[in-house]
Formats: sequence, C-alpha cells, structure tokens
Amino acid sequence: MSGGLQRSRRNAVIGGVCGGIAEHFGWSPTGTRVAYVLLSILSVAFPGIIVYLVLWLVLPRASA
Repeated sequence: MSGGLQRSRRNAVIGGVCGGIAEHFGWSPTGTRVAYVLLSILSVAFPGIIVYLVLWLVLPRASA
C-alpha cells in the first residue's frame, strides 16, 4: 500500500472501506467491520451509512 488511506482490494466485502481502514492502521479487518457496524447501530444507523457511502466515493481504490 502506498501510505495513504485507500479502499482495499484484498479485504473488500462491499466497497473495501473498512478493509482499507484496517490495512492502513494495521487492525483486523473483521474487528474493524464489527466496530463500524456497532458504532452505526448505536448512532441509529443512518449516519454510519452516509459516512460509508461518502468514504466509498472519496477514497481511491488501492492499486493491484
């Protein structure tokens, strides 16, 4: 990975956003997804969905 935050190609389930965050910070992709879902549910899901969609559009796709 080139150093900047990017969407993951290896750890992509939907758009690679959580996988990219996990790779960038050296975290577990599964743990990152679980934490993101829990955070989204606790914030009544709507803001979490908006943030995910914005990150999906803004973050570049990691190179192969």
